[in-house]
Amino acid sequence: MIGVQLTHKIGFIGYRNHAKKLLDIVEREEDVDVYKIYHPTKNIDDSRITNNLKDLYECDGIIIASPNNTHFEYLKEVIENSNCLIYCEKPPVTSSEGIEYLEKLTSEQKKRVFFGFNLRYSEFNDFLKVYSKSEKLGKIIQINIITSQGLAFKEKYLGDWRADGENNLHNIIENSSIHWIDLMVFNFGKTTNASYLPRLISNNGTSFDTNSVNLQFENGMVASIFTSYATPLIENIVIVGTNGFAIIKNGKIEISYPRDTFDENGLFTNPKNKEEIDFSFQTNGKNSLKKSMNYFLDHLKNSQMFELTDFDTAIYSNKLVLEIEEKL
Repeated sequence: MIGVQLTHKIGFIGYRNHAKKLLDIVEREEDVDVYKIYHPTKNIDDSRITNNLKDLYECDGIIIASPNNTHFEYLKEVIENSNCLIYCEKPPVTSSEGIEYLEKLTSEQKKRVFFGFNLRYSEFNDFLKVYSKSEKLGKIIQINIITSQGLAFKEKYLGDWRADGENNLHNIIENSSIHWIDLMVFNFGKTTNASYLPRLISNNGTSFDTNSVNLQFENGMVASIFTSYATPLIENIVIVGTNGFAIIKNGKIEISYPRDTFDENGLFTNPKNKEEIDFSFQTNGKNSLKKSMNYFLDHLKNSQMFELTDFDTAIYSNKLVLEIEEKL
């Protein structure tokens, strides 16, 4: 597919906001070169800018980091007109038509595509992998996630594509919640039940800026996910197990166990054992984004395809989000 070479050409679709974060990561990496940056209409003062998507087809890898509702058209064009590896930001697509197209791809085509669910490469995912099998927590039965901040009250939000309800009504679940939904699916498998309660709290823009999602999994575990662009910064996760619990906030993970801790009257009291692990949401996000991109670039440099199961899990997460949006 991709021949052995010293420098690998990378093409970008998107250049601002999140795309800029990805661009900065790639530009610091050895053995890769940002060859072309595509925008459909703008003429930007950068020699790499092109308004012709075909200019990217000769690249070894293409990164799609454009507005959500454009992912499908770019994925389709790049898959059908190039042989490169593709990094596509989440969500993969925003329509059932897009899901049907991706599900019908050949296995070889699917293995060319990597979706940017970077929390799979996070310290929090590492924690779940270890403690979901530990005696300290026991069987995990509930995870409550609150991650929110005040983006919707910033002046620049009104001009941002995220605030456009006509094209991105469900922007909060498709940009923020979907990361946590995918991470839960990645760790706990398929769901049996799901609910979705979106709201527009700030009255800025016309898309939802706040939502709650509840997921029940086949193993009985339930995840409650609250995300918002209309609150102060809140970063708080509670993981409840049958023998202990973990609370993540204020730069720490505090683990408490065992369940059978009693006072002098034989009544249940707070677990006697406590452990602390340093944990920063900001570092978790930044590091996982870099690890996710490096995972893509390592496959590019080594001419390796991606795991089919990773593609299938991403599509399952995407499909789940679209289904609960349609139920609304």
